[in-house]
Formats: sequence, structure tokens, C-alpha cells
Amino acid sequence: MEFTTQHFIALAPLLITSATIIVVMLAIAWRRNHSQTFLLSVAGLNLALLSILPALKVAPLAVTPLLQIDTFACLYMALILVATLACVTLAHAYLGDGGSGYPGNREELYLLILMAAAGGLVLVSAQHLAGLFIGLELLSVPVYGLVAYAFFNKRSLEAGIKYMVLSAAGSAFLLFGMALLYADSGSLSFVGIGQALAATGLPSSLAQLGLGMMLIGLAFKLSLVPFHLWTPDVYEGAPAPVAAFLATASKVAVFAVMVRLFQISPAASSGVLSDVLTIIAIASILFGNLLALTQSNLKRLLGYSSIAHFGYLLIALVASKGLAVEAIGVYLVTYVITSLGAFGVITLMSSPYNGRDADALYEYRGLFWRRPYLTAVLTVMMLSLAGIPLTAGFIGKFYIIATGVESHQWWLVGSLVLGSAIGVFYYLRVMVTLYLIEPNLRRHDAQLHWEQRAGGVMLLAIAVLAFFLGLYPQPLLNLVQQSGLAG
Repeated sequence: MEFTTQHFIALAPLLITSATIIVVMLAIAWRRNHSQTFLLSVAGLNLALLSILPALKVAPLAVTPLLQIDTFACLYMALILVATLACVTLAHAYLGDGGSGYPGNREELYLLILMAAAGGLVLVSAQHLAGLFIGLELLSVPVYGLVAYAFFNKRSLEAGIKYMVLSAAGSAFLLFGMALLYADSGSLSFVGIGQALAATGLPSSLAQLGLGMMLIGLAFKLSLVPFHLWTPDVYEGAPAPVAAFLATASKVAVFAVMVRLFQISPAASSGVLSDVLTIIAIASILFGNLLALTQSNLKRLLGYSSIAHFGYLLIALVASKGLAVEAIGVYLVTYVITSLGAFGVITLMSSPYNGRDADALYEYRGLFWRRPYLTAVLTVMMLSLAGIPLTAGFIGKFYIIATGVESHQWWLVGSLVLGSAIGVFYYLRVMVTLYLIEPNLRRHDAQLHWEQRAGGVMLLAIAVLAFFLGLYPQPLLNLVQQSGLAG
């Protein structure tokens, strides 16, 4: 095929991210310097983010049969790049130049995050099963290394091995499902599969089995019940900035490609598969929230709550008409903001030199009297995750409920309301812990290194954004409405 300038403009975000990976790799080979590696990564990610604007002007454009750059892809590319930027900033604060020196090499963390981000960019613009698989593997493989990055901590190594083994099992299901779909439809492109399924009316049992196996593979990555067993252990073992990346950029990319697959072939979400998705959604919402109730570890609590949040998102996927794609876009943006804020606070409270992160709930008792700014951010994030009005999370939940009501999915709407009610309890428990008065407590705000100050400023910006979107969501709604697949 002929490559024109337009193709290169459309591919710019991915090309710039890939170029940044090579530059960072060469810079590390030339001279190890933590701050230099961080600045190069941030510069590359910002350039990639800016290059989405010209890419929007040439969209929609099919670049090779594997990738389709349209407004939908651009929205999720921007979301992944913003989440990656936030995680890189948190990683810099976490690894820090101050203190007693990290026992391993710090620079490779940025390299792995950038490679995983490139995989996410491929994934959200995939329009072909080969593109989907390449993107998914490019996203997953660096994450194995990231999760086990604090190699001197047994929990981190254990989490890395667990994630690798279960992720490999998920990929096997995904490949088997793709093979069955290809056998039935004779095509690997999403459009070709959609047309082949639509031509026969209801999908054949072979196609349904293939789609079901692909769903299992993707549900592993999204940690939906009953494929969620790795989530709390991996969230707890992974270094805090890596857990933030796993919860945001990684899951957004997988969910976006799932939406594209289901929207292009509506036959895929009819029949047995729709019932299976409904059961998975209800189970994820109830199990996620009920298991989070018993947690005394903040990372595990956020892990279980993320299972519930993706259960809520499945409601819009099952509805798949009317407001659905819009609702998914709004919810993912608000979820990414709140998750980055919550994990960001854990990151700034932790240091890899202490052996493990500050993720036990008792470490946050009376935090308000020691670190009032961090407490304010965490409070806003908990309110937003609980879906309290005037926060971004409320807008996301409101849209999901509207979608469920519009398509008369009463069981799903009922489970969402019940799950949210349970959620309010454990989010409030975290908030109450922050404001408890401890005996012999001296009020002071701890002195921060400059790397941590950058992370702190970013967290305050995230908290302000969560409030702003709760009060005035119109800019976000306009952005999502323009994202191509809506309507």
C-alpha cells in the first residue's frame, strides 16, 4: 500500500511514542541518569499527546488493514497518554533521587511503561484481530516486568509471576477464540467478522464459542469475575505507580478495543453472549464490592473496587445502543482521574526503600494531622469513587444508570444501585480513618523532595479536575460525543 503524509500524521502519536522508547533506550545505554530519563520520557509523551490534534484532522483513516485512526481511537489514545504521563511523574517521585538510593536500576521502569503505553495505543486503534493481539501482547509483556520491578520485595516478585502465568492463560483463550472466529467467518478484520455474523442472522454456535473464548481472554485482563483472582495480589505486590498504570491505562486500552469489537458486530452482543455478559456484570459488581468490605489494605481495597467499576461499565456494553458508547467514554475518563488520584496518594506516602508500600489502612490513621494536602486529595477521590454528587464519579455513574434504564436492563440497574450502596460504606471507612485523632499527635506537613512536589502538584490538579467535572461536565460530554462511534 502507498503511504502518504496523511498516514504518517494519523500514526504520529504511536510513532512519537515508539521514537521516545528508542531515544530513552539509547540514553540509558550512553549514561545512566534518573532525572534525564524521566525528562526524556515526559517530553516524548507530551509530544505524542500534542500530535493527536493533527491526527484528528485526517481521521478517520485506515492505516494498513490492521489499524484505524478515528475520533474514537484519538480519545482513548489521549486518555492512555495522560494516564501514562501521570504514572511516569508518580514513578519519579517514588524512585526519587533523594534518600538512600534504590538498590536496582531505576531507568528501565520508564522504558517498560513507555513500551506498555505503545501497546495500548495499538490496541485502541486496532480494527483487525492481528492488531488486537499485537497490541495486547505489547501492553502485557512489559507489565510483567513492571509488576515485579521491586525485585527485593517477595510480594512484588510473587505478583509478577502470578500476573504472567494468568495473563498467558488469558492470551491462550484469546488466540483460540480468534481461530474459531476465523474458521467461522473467514475474516480477521472486525468489519469482515461483523458482516459475516450479520449475514447469517444469529451467530453460529462456532462463532459464539469463539467470541466467548475471546471474552474470557479479555475478561482476564479486565479482572472481571470469575477471572479476577489475580487482581488484589497483583495490586498489592506491584510498586504503587505500576498499580496505578495497571488500573488505568492498561484497562482502558482493553475495554476500548472490546467496545469497538462489540459495536462493529452488533450480532456479537446478541443471544447467549449477551446473557453471559449480564451475569459477569452482576457478579463483578456484587463480588467486587462485598470483598472490598473486608479489606484492611488500601491497594487491595482499590483492586476489588476496580472489579466492581468494570462491572458497572459492562452494563453500558450490554445495553450497546443509544447512550452506551458516550456513557463508557465518560465513565472511563472519570474512573482514570479518580484511580490516578487514589494511587498517587499511596505513591507519595510510600518509598521502595522501606521494603513495602504504605498501603495498610492503619498507616493512614490521622493522616489529616500530618499531611493535610494528601488527605484532601484522597478524600475527594473516595467521594468520586463512591459516586457522590459534585464529583466526577457521580457524572460517570449517572450516565451508566441512564444507559441501563434506556435499554430496560432492570436487573443490571438494580445491581448497580445495590453495589454503589455497599461501596459508599467502605469508601467512607477510609475517609473516617484519615481524620481520626491519634494520641501524642503533632500537626505538621512533612518536608518533600522536589520530585515529590511535582507529584503533589499533579495530585492537587487531579483533585481540582474531579471537582470541576462534577460541577461542570459539559466539556467532557462534548469531547466524548465527538468520539466517532457515539450515537
